[in-house]
Amino acid sequence: MVVGLTGRSGCGKSSVSAFLTRQGYPCIDADAISREILQPGSPCLPRLQNAFGSDIVDSDGQLRRRVLADRAFATPQGTKRLTEITHPEILARVRSRVDAARKAGALLCFVDGAVIVGTPFEAECDCLVVVTAPYEQSVARICKRDGIAPEMARRRLDAQTPEKTLTEAANHILHNDGTLADLEQQCRALLDVLRKEAHETDTVCFSGKAKNKEVT
Repeated sequence: MVVGLTGRSGCGKSSVSAFLTRQGYPCIDADAISREILQPGSPCLPRLQNAFGSDIVDSDGQLRRRVLADRAFATPQGTKRLTEITHPEILARVRSRVDAARKAGALLCFVDGAVIVGTPFEAECDCLVVVTAPYEQSVARICKRDGIAPEMARRRLDAQTPEKTLTEAANHILHNDGTLADLEQQCRALLDVLRKEAHETDTVCFSGKAKNKEVT
């Protein structure tokens, strides 16, 4: 069973992913893959150069991320073109790793990504887990993690998909408004539910997200 794991910045999604990994479940980091496809030698780089200029890559083959961002996000058309180039490659690599987990016999395979809801991959998840956190707690975590001012952290959060949109799409919700131990307790309960669902695949067809929302 493929489980999408998502949430807004500072929600504690990485803590959930780390816990799941410690329990022995494959957890594919889609955000890491999105960085991986921009490394030297990636087939995406020549296409990005064609779209945004050859000088977005320096003489050592390294992507000049700020230059690309300035050009890609300057217009809606540029943002759309960036997505058209990068998302198919991200999706292909995620699918490849999901297939590897399936062949290895994993009962559950988690895909950890900040942007799942509203993308083509959402339909490929058998269920979706969303991690939430109080707004100001998220701001504080972002400031501590990235060393930025609260104002900048708030701007970043405000530019992301609204939490309500994510929770409405979710099958399960983890409320990260307490301690790490509290969050891990919720994760254990969630795993019990997901394992039961995965064992029932002989009678329930997981051809996309379940319609009946279950909240943990």
